[in-house]
Amino acid sequence: MHWARAAAVDPVATALPLAGLLLGGVGGWWLARRSPPVSAKTPAPTKKPAPPAPDGAPSEGDVPPLIITLDAEGGFRSAGPGVAERLDAEAAVGKGKAIARLRLAALKHAEALSGDGATVAVDPFAHSGAGWRAWLVRRADGGLDAHLVEQAGPSAMAGGKTAADATSAVWPFLIDAPIGMARIDRRGRIHEHNRFFLGFLEDGEGTEATVGRALADLVSGDHRAGVVDAIAQMRRDDGSASDEETLEVAFGGDGQTFASLILRPDPQHGIDPKAFVVAYAIDVTERRLLETQFAQSQKMQAVGQLAGGVAHDFNNLLTAMTGFCDLLLQRHGPGDQSFADVMQIKQNTNRAANLVRQLLAFSRQQTLIPRVVDLTEVLADLSHLLRRLIGENVSFELIHGRDLRPVKVDPGQLEQVLINLVVNARDAMPSGGTITLHTGNTTTVKPLRQGDEVVPPGSYVLIEVVDTGSGIPPALLARIFEPFFTTKEVGQGTGLGLSTAFGIIKQFGGFVFVDSTAGVGTTFSIYLPAWDGPVDVVEVSGDAGIDQDLTGSGTVLLVEDEDPVRLFAARALRSKGYTVIEARSGEAVLELLDREAPVLDLMVTDVVMPGIDGPALVKIVSETRPDLPVVCISGYSEDALRQRIADTKGMAFLPKPFSLKQLAQAVKQAIARSRTTS
Repeated sequence: MHWARAAAVDPVATALPLAGLLLGGVGGWWLARRSPPVSAKTPAPTKKPAPPAPDGAPSEGDVPPLIITLDAEGGFRSAGPGVAERLDAEAAVGKGKAIARLRLAALKHAEALSGDGATVAVDPFAHSGAGWRAWLVRRADGGLDAHLVEQAGPSAMAGGKTAADATSAVWPFLIDAPIGMARIDRRGRIHEHNRFFLGFLEDGEGTEATVGRALADLVSGDHRAGVVDAIAQMRRDDGSASDEETLEVAFGGDGQTFASLILRPDPQHGIDPKAFVVAYAIDVTERRLLETQFAQSQKMQAVGQLAGGVAHDFNNLLTAMTGFCDLLLQRHGPGDQSFADVMQIKQNTNRAANLVRQLLAFSRQQTLIPRVVDLTEVLADLSHLLRRLIGENVSFELIHGRDLRPVKVDPGQLEQVLINLVVNARDAMPSGGTITLHTGNTTTVKPLRQGDEVVPPGSYVLIEVVDTGSGIPPALLARIFEPFFTTKEVGQGTGLGLSTAFGIIKQFGGFVFVDSTAGVGTTFSIYLPAWDGPVDVVEVSGDAGIDQDLTGSGTVLLVEDEDPVRLFAARALRSKGYTVIEARSGEAVLELLDREAPVLDLMVTDVVMPGIDGPALVKIVSETRPDLPVVCISGYSEDALRQRIADTKGMAFLPKPFSLKQLAQAVKQAIARSRTTS
């Protein structure tokens, strides 16, 4: 690629605009205001006033500009006074490089000089050892007047060299500069640009297809009006011009490449700031991506905290509802008229508990019981349920990968993720289709990226759920993992399915990618870190024996700030034969232990309480009673609790909401383990 130009011109003329870019506004300001010294050959204008200069031309004191008259086609007609003395004799008769340059400029800017009085600045040039600035002005009769003013300073001479020589030295820097640069004419069309500017174009089109196009046409539709307005501000109708306009735009039809676009008057055309504008395009795509990621993470964190707080409060309510239903069922058997009503309440409570678990999964605070499993066995057991869920008009295929690596997951939570994905795939195929679930080992050498997600190099087990449904529109693809976002009709979806799946996989240390094509189908890809080690052996516990006898003996200290939960738990444990001491806070427990020093067999405490919370209470009590077993109850994840009291021994965890049976089992097992070890 080369520096692009709209038309072939003299090499000196082509180089000088680039020098203007380097010299910047300071050089243009200095050149526009410095009065050149009067040449020794220049006659003093004692009798005639100086001819009028074009609009915006700098004042040159008593030194009149040289006037050269051209016809409508740019042909030489006559030379005014002083041309032979100050320029050269050839110019006075319409010959030489200076006249050729003016004629070429007249042809080049013919369209811009279409009206009476229209003015165009000509690129500065060196001639006969001096620097010259020229302006072409259209006369009423259609001809042109060229006004030439001798210049002094860096634009004319640079360390003994001409401006063209100075520009040649910086040419490579301008072409390969790490920011995009382009000159824009008064119509907003690209006159020339450097190589970096091509990188902003969507299709990577070359120089020939770029020069002459409107800058606004290269940006995405939402930003085109802003570009047009900014260019208009650079050449206002009242003759004034803005010093600088800055805006952020997206290039290309996909709008994925962002640039900070800075527009400034071309310093080489300071005589007519409306003639050309220099556009500087600085790539800010990475910065925008980081800003988007940060904003998204803040939003998800805020929603996650809200969801977690709501879920915790609901778990307390659901624990009380479930518990009191269990107490009622002890008095109302299956033959009782109230049995069906109580069971209906309990079933709806369980449904609400499932919804709360989804909220906690989204906020990544749900209780996980991860273990190392063989994914092939988990999916083989789950496939029977999935086939029943999708119906008869959708076919289901399960393709197992060979020698699949083990993974460390919570099997129940992973099953919930796959059920969500398969049900969504079924809903996307109302007329039938095929859902394929296949697995395999994969190793990534380089990071995999999709949107904001980046999978680091490593070994993974890949699970893909592929459907042949309607696909997901591109406009919705970026929002599918947002909580409460759904395309289903009101009452048919909570908008938590995919966000829950995303939160669960993240807790496993995995990643979820999605690829979709409208009318073809969708593929969800789950990357789970491969486990290097043995697969856990699931042993059948002795819970069956405990289920038959949930009674026990001993003194239990129950600490719970929620009155309904504490009342239910106390009644449940007393009904099973335990002596229960109730406390509403951690402070009350410490006062009780200091005042009465009761003999305790177990402490059951809530984790989240005002004042002294559960983990802090466990640490304080363990200092004086290190052998006292503890059962912590909470609606939050067990992981956070374990991190705070990692050194505590003999501690069990019971997630909310829990039933009477689950509470009795946890208490009996904890006391039994303590008595066995002591």
